[in-house]
Amino acid sequence: MSRQSHFSLRNPVGAAAALILWILSWSCLAQPVGYTVGAGDVVKITVFQVPDLTTETRVSEAGAVSFPLIGEVTVKGLTTLEAERRIAQRLREGGFVQLPQVNMIVLKFASVHVSVLGQVNRPGRYPVEGAVHKLTDLVALAGGVTQLGADTVTLVTQRSGKEERVELDLPAMMNAGDLRPDTTVANGDLIYVPRAPVFYIYGEVQRPGQFRVEREMTVMQALAAGGGLTPRGTERGIKLHRRNGNGNVEIVRPAMRDPIRPDDVVYVRESWF
Repeated sequence: MSRQSHFSLRNPVGAAAALILWILSWSCLAQPVGYTVGAGDVVKITVFQVPDLTTETRVSEAGAVSFPLIGEVTVKGLTTLEAERRIAQRLREGGFVQLPQVNMIVLKFASVHVSVLGQVNRPGRYPVEGAVHKLTDLVALAGGVTQLGADTVTLVTQRSGKEERVELDLPAMMNAGDLRPDTTVANGDLIYVPRAPVFYIYGEVQRPGQFRVEREMTVMQALAAGGGLTPRGTERGIKLHRRNGNGNVEIVRPAMRDPIRPDDVVYVRESWF
């Protein structure tokens, strides 16, 4: 008996039913479609009705796995589906299996690393276990956003060979109770939390200094952030220094309900009376 006929399917009807059951048995373990295999991943490879070929191995630093009968197979940079097809092709061309049905699952996603930088409590590069990772998961892993961090988080990712930038407003997403915008991250992605925009207040206020610009903040709220007026301060003596679109600083007398913008400088003058 030739090695090719040794692995042939003798009962087509029974084999088809068995193949369906085999696929269903693996479906609950399958990783997301499009996952790219990388160095350090631990994979399990099976061939339908050929249990002797079942292999559990780690992807080498060179990006290859060693598989019975066909030797080294490069899988780094391939999706699991592409890796299955490559192994099946090698088995078929070598005359080892007539109609190979190959399945690969990733048992350990050691190749997934995401960098989290900026205003987080523990910035760094994180190896991530598991198949699906959300942006908020990585921010939490980095200790969360600091008090100086902005509401909007930026994800820099490589998709289809091009750099893409995705911005996610965390408070808006949480307040709406809709987690659908929570973007999935992939190996090599960068998450950056910028510094929150600030304004400055000085003059006759209790706590002059630099403060975070809160959402829809008004001049009145800015005064409250500065602890309120001193006994010598007056609302009629408030001036706001603001840079216009041309980069020049303008001085205006704001109303208490006027909005505060990033880098505004609020000055509270002393009362003359």
